[in-house]
Amino acid sequence: MAILVVEDEQGIVSFVRRGLETAGHRVLVASDGVDGLAMALSPDVELLILDLGLPGIPGEELLRRLRRRRPSVPVIVLTAKDAVSDRVANLDAGADDYMVKPFSLSELLARVRARLRSGGQERGDVLAAGGVTLDLGARTASADGRTATLSAREFALLEVLIRHPGQVFSQPRLLDLVWGYDFDGASNVVEVYVSQLRRKLGAERIETVRGVGYRLADGAR
Repeated sequence: MAILVVEDEQGIVSFVRRGLETAGHRVLVASDGVDGLAMALSPDVELLILDLGLPGIPGEELLRRLRRRRPSVPVIVLTAKDAVSDRVANLDAGADDYMVKPFSLSELLARVRARLRSGGQERGDVLAAGGVTLDLGARTASADGRTATLSAREFALLEVLIRHPGQVFSQPRLLDLVWGYDFDGASNVVEVYVSQLRRKLGAERIETVRGVGYRLADGAR
């Protein structure tokens, strides 16, 4: 199964694709409405992320045609159109969700998870690595017998680390994955949120690799 991204702006395609793949999804890409519709009709596509300003077939028309053929596949519209009338029109045409650019990747990933759950797709509700357990449904984390409730950003940051135990992520990479497109790279927000997770889960759970970045500890020590 795969998530299909139909978007003609390559910077956004690259950004969304990296985030989805880091979260464990297989990703397909189409850069125009003609290819997008043909690919979206495949039963292998479990969710569609759809831009509206597409060459070939506009996103609104793609959505209408798709709904006649595959009425139940979840569709998240991702667009620069922010008028209420555009939101209403696309939701009425069959979109399940609507996000306006610029956007937060962590929010997009949360909406993807929600749509896959509501669509009956089973992806596993619990992740575990490095002595930490992350409950995707309850949005809680557990370590050493204690459970912590996480904010949306804390949850997104920990999810990236726990899906790739032992892998080192630089601060710019984490900003890209968790905080979103065009976020201010000069911010120290990653350090702040790593510190918050350490307070909640134990200082030893997230390691600093000096001069490189952060990783989830292996939990064996």
